Amino acid sequence: MPCRTLLLISQLMIIIQSQSTSPTFNLAAEEFFFSERQDDVLFLYVNEPSVIIGCNQAVRNEVDVEFCKENNIQVMRRMSGGGAVFHDLGNLNFSFISNKIEGKSSLNDNFLKPIVDVLTALGIPVEIGKRKDLWLQKEYKISGTASHVARNRELHHGTLLYDTDLKILENVLSPKQELTRIKAIASVPSPVKNIRSYLAGNNLSEPISVEFFSQFTQKLIDSYISKTVSFFLKEDISHIQELQINKYESAEWTFKK
Repeated sequence: MPCRTLLLISQLMIIIQSQSTSPTFNLAAEEFFFSERQDDVLFLYVNEPSVIIGCNQAVRNEVDVEFCKENNIQVMRRMSGGGAVFHDLGNLNFSFISNKIEGKSSLNDNFLKPIVDVLTALGIPVEIGKRKDLWLQKEYKISGTASHVARNRELHHGTLLYDTDLKILENVLSPKQELTRIKAIASVPSPVKNIRSYLAGNNLSEPISVEFFSQFTQKLIDSYISKTVSFFLKEDISHIQELQINKYESAEWTFKK
């Protein structure tokens, strides 16, 4: 459990880099920023091995639960829609949370533009796909996103595959076919590739995950003007941990379908 999380306050939003790799804590923090605050937040975090399914999905349709149990991979449900994703320490997650702007659609892909700009600056040519995802060389998906809009707030979050174990990803997202499928939102499979393997294949520098995430985060932070440093209030951490325990660690929430 983290005791504090660093906040970097920019001219336009607060940039928060989580010090926790607990997926239940980070999912709870996202919901807290969405529901309990009124400012604009960019939240960056890395999770331990876990499968995160969309709010309206059925676990057994999307996940090989037995494989996850055997390999100590957590399964959980997020507040947004979209498909199932695999997280590990080679995957960076970003979450944009803000108030809705009158007259502006909450369903466009504008939130991805800062991510595209930073990746391009790092020598990684990406394009935004039809499903608000990111594609490398127009062949491989390196980022999927999902959204949640309610109560004048909007959340858009996504993954960034840098050095994820793609074999594990394939296994956990391949449920046993003999099981009867439950009527629910299904994931749309796509060919994926790690950014690190792209860099290696093009004779470019391929830092380890921690180094790349640090470079990526710093370039993102540098795109904002103010660098005032602050920390979460203790009561914020307390509320997040309460939500973590009562909801995101609850089998009733995770396995409701």
